[in-house]
Amino acid sequence: MFRKRSYSLIVIGLLSVMTMALLIYGSRLFTDIEEETHITQENRIVVGVSQLGSESGWRTANTESVQETFTQQNGYFLIFNNARQKQENQLKAIRSFISQRVDYIIFSPVVETGWETVLQEAKEAGIPVILMDRNVDVEDESLYVTCVGSDFEKEGEKAGHWLERELVERGISSQAVNIVILTGTEGSSSQIGRSAGFAAVAARHANWNILEEKCAEFTSTKGKEVMKTFLRRYPDIDVVVSHNDDMTFGAIEAIKESGRTVGVGGDIMILSFDAVRGALEMVADGVINVDIECNPNQGEYLLRVIDMLEADEQVEKKYYVEEDVFTIENVTQELMQDRTY
Repeated sequence: MFRKRSYSLIVIGLLSVMTMALLIYGSRLFTDIEEETHITQENRIVVGVSQLGSESGWRTANTESVQETFTQQNGYFLIFNNARQKQENQLKAIRSFISQRVDYIIFSPVVETGWETVLQEAKEAGIPVILMDRNVDVEDESLYVTCVGSDFEKEGEKAGHWLERELVERGISSQAVNIVILTGTEGSSSQIGRSAGFAAVAARHANWNILEEKCAEFTSTKGKEVMKTFLRRYPDIDVVVSHNDDMTFGAIEAIKESGRTVGVGGDIMILSFDAVRGALEMVADGVINVDIECNPNQGEYLLRVIDMLEADEQVEKKYYVEEDVFTIENVTQELMQDRTY
């Protein structure tokens, strides 16, 4: 009997301590939530961001730029969503932002089409939409305020112009040149723009033979897989154009495994896009011939746009970030700088 009563008293004592703890800390917890909600709604600009995914080093750097910009210290409350390369996830995220009555919506569209309905919903809710990195294809451009990103078509042209100059310098500009192209996600702004830009330059050269273009989804694994297919199908490839560095890494692996060489003085010239640090190191080593920069540091540009909108200032429909072209001649200086990607 004594043991049972002692055990009961112990249990009752423990429950009393736990109840007091919950009352004390639970009260603090709910207070913190209420205070944070108050801060969010009253004193900070709420921004909902739908990032298309995390498929590459470039995308990671782009995400970090946004997250480091829209901080509480800068007067913002950021609601961030990773869509994992699926448009349906972005549509769901944007509708969630609308229901939460955020002040601004920023998103990087997976593909260009299929956005009219959800953007109309945002417009009717009075929430300005800003496109990041990529564009959308809509009849009514008033559905979004502006787009901050790269001039993808110009990037493609830069790659084509570099190849023109390189062939002249090698004294082989009149010879047949066999080219394969690894493209990014079909229907994305970067894939459409880079393809169009390079094609415009290639069209001026009857001796440039584009053997095949194939989607490699902006990933290293798929880049290697597609490049292996190209190598089996075409034994005389002279140039590889790859729409991003991650695909380039995979393609280079496949080429080396086939016994062929790449880069400066190699069998196959490599033209890449993005210019992440790992790729620029390959440029310095002569493995990649040229890398067309696609600047992921877009947070500061987005911040400026929102500052202008908050001040009721007129904004342009498109803002392009600054970008460069890197070869073995100029890349060392860039690598010595405090580069964030």
